[in-house]
Amino acid sequence: MVGIAILCAALAAGCSALGAMWQHAGVRELPDLKLTSAYRLMSSRRWVYGFLVLLACAVLQIVALALAPVSVVAPLNALAIPIIAVARARRFSGLLASAVLVATAGIVVFVSITAGSAVPTDVSPKVALQAGQLVVAAVLVCVVVATFTSDAVKALALAVGAGITYGLVAVLVRDVATALPKIEWISLAGLAIAFLTGAWFIQLGYAAGPPDLVVAGQTVVNPIVAAWIGIKLLGEGTGMSGLTQAGLVVSAIAAVTGTVVLAHYYRARVSA
Repeated sequence: MVGIAILCAALAAGCSALGAMWQHAGVRELPDLKLTSAYRLMSSRRWVYGFLVLLACAVLQIVALALAPVSVVAPLNALAIPIIAVARARRFSGLLASAVLVATAGIVVFVSITAGSAVPTDVSPKVALQAGQLVVAAVLVCVVVATFTSDAVKALALAVGAGITYGLVAVLVRDVATALPKIEWISLAGLAIAFLTGAWFIQLGYAAGPPDLVVAGQTVVNPIVAAWIGIKLLGEGTGMSGLTQAGLVVSAIAAVTGTVVLAHYYRARVSA
């Protein structure tokens, strides 16, 4: 079952990269994107294509999360980083290649560790509420940063906010999927709110910066947040040794560092 889950998650990463490129192109067709004018996105054929591809991505993710622990499935989203970087790059500079390699390698190591150590658990209402409160606080920080910055930094802040909310989405999707045929209405409502919030942050991120930076930001933060919730709040890390947890921390730092360097690269390119 874990093998099928990993395959679905890897396919979802490919869909995520393709959908991001199409949606970014669609968002860039609008001069001034606001919540009140969001309906105009539907007039862009490329944005709609991106939406449909991302819908397929969501289905694959739901299947994967129903078959394997959150801390195994979520990190595989980061495979979208090298896919979109290769697809968009006219040429690879040493800095760009290094940033993509470090971010991707960090997540690959992260998921390799969690795949062998994580234990599936149920999501209790208390844990879901606690995770939601922490996510709201973190997202508000991202909103403040995005409000007072521009270009690559603003795009990265919005992407991080999206990644944080999507980390919660991954946890709630597993709760809803594993509870069927019973419906967890609170988790379902929280899932919808978190998903829509993250989706809007991503569109704003596309309006502020390049799609590969937005994808990198949200796909690196998403699995780290989801895995942290799974390991620390849900108890999926029960039995992990100190060395294993240290490996998770080091690989997460590597992934975040690669993403920050990627943001620096795009900021320098815009300034030039």
